[in-house]
Amino acid sequence: MTPSDLLSADTFGYADDPSTCCQEPLQAGSSAASWGAIMAGAAAAAALSLILLMLGIGLGLSSVSPWSYNGVSAAAFGVSTILWLIFTQLIASGMGGYLAGRLRTKWLDVHTDEVYFRDTAHGFLAWAIASLATAALLTTVIGSIVSGGAHIGAAAMGDMAAVHAEKGRHDNGVMGYFVDALFRKDPNAPAAADPTLADPAIADPETLLPPIPPAKPNRGEFITAEVDRIFKNAILTGALPQEDSRYVGQVVAQRTGLSQQSAELRVNSVYGRLQARLHEQETTAKTVADSTRKASVYASLWLFISLLIGAFVASFAAIFGGRQRDL
Repeated sequence: MTPSDLLSADTFGYADDPSTCCQEPLQAGSSAASWGAIMAGAAAAAALSLILLMLGIGLGLSSVSPWSYNGVSAAAFGVSTILWLIFTQLIASGMGGYLAGRLRTKWLDVHTDEVYFRDTAHGFLAWAIASLATAALLTTVIGSIVSGGAHIGAAAMGDMAAVHAEKGRHDNGVMGYFVDALFRKDPNAPAAADPTLADPAIADPETLLPPIPPAKPNRGEFITAEVDRIFKNAILTGALPQEDSRYVGQVVAQRTGLSQQSAELRVNSVYGRLQARLHEQETTAKTVADSTRKASVYASLWLFISLLIGAFVASFAAIFGGRQRDL
């Protein structure tokens, strides 16, 4: 063997082992990650996640009815959504991890524990890239397709809120209803006698007196607005003052023909019902807000759990795919 042969053998590191003279030299700077396999598994997982997500939205919208007491309940819809998210992660992450482990290159002269670690890393990286890609897709045009049902529902709710706001601007909503209830005529009160029947002279068209000019049309609206302001101030302070109750009772007595005592009893009764209605609406609004907050918290927690399950399944599937590759 010439000195040049010895130099060549020492350079590749197998001069001391004749059995390795025919093997391909190892590349010290080569990466242990097969990025082609990782990207392929991530693409498959992202595409499968998107397909299953759109299928789940279609099935969910088909089970929900816009009419009351129809379709699935909110609890059943929430449970089915959680189960579908977990199912999506199981299928998509398992497929992506398996492809990442099955398509990677075969490692020679690598310890078994190192092979397991690399396969696990391949599956985890494929899951991570697929999750980021899916999140990016859901914020673009594809996201508008996926969330189309939610956007339509939100738009419809916005239109309904605008209609109710416009209606409430004209009739003051609940407050206007109870103020109007104050001035309802008592059906048991005797009707006023017709003066033309009592005096024959007045009944003669030629002796009729000039008609009395009608009252100003805005007088009733002014009184209603004044009572509305009194009630609003009482709602803010928490109680209807005695002088306000007496004054509103006088106005009601003049408009309805009730006695002062009966009018004040009506004022206090209507104000009590108004307080009860507003308290009920406030309680309902708080309940809805609290339910929405809890639903958001539960959705975030279950989404975290489903993603964690997806990461575990992708890593395990990559180990299984790597074993199949090394057979």
